[in-house]
Amino acid sequence: MAKKSAVEKNNKRKRIVASKGARRAALKAIIKNKELPIEERFQAVLKLAEEPRDSAAIRVRNRCEISGRPRGYDRKLRMSRIALRDLASMGQVPGVVKSSW
Repeated sequence: MAKKSAVEKNNKRKRIVASKGARRAALKAIIKNKELPIEERFQAVLKLAEEPRDSAAIRVRNRCEISGRPRGYDRKLRMSRIALRDLASMGQVPGVVKSSW
């Protein structure tokens, strides 16, 4: 089980990205637009620098929904390999059968 503080910090980052992501994307579009004057683009760079760092989507970490584990994460199932194995052993994941040969 991951530390609760690490999981909560990640959840806080997700909320910040959801609320400020559109503004950040608009500023980045202004910065990348080469047809705009350099002064306007530079002002957009300064405004982007004022945004909180946690508003960047890259800072959000994929974590297991069950245990909060950051490693061994499966995007499709949104859980770690260990949680998947435990649930599959109990027969809670449909379509997953323990192999034997």
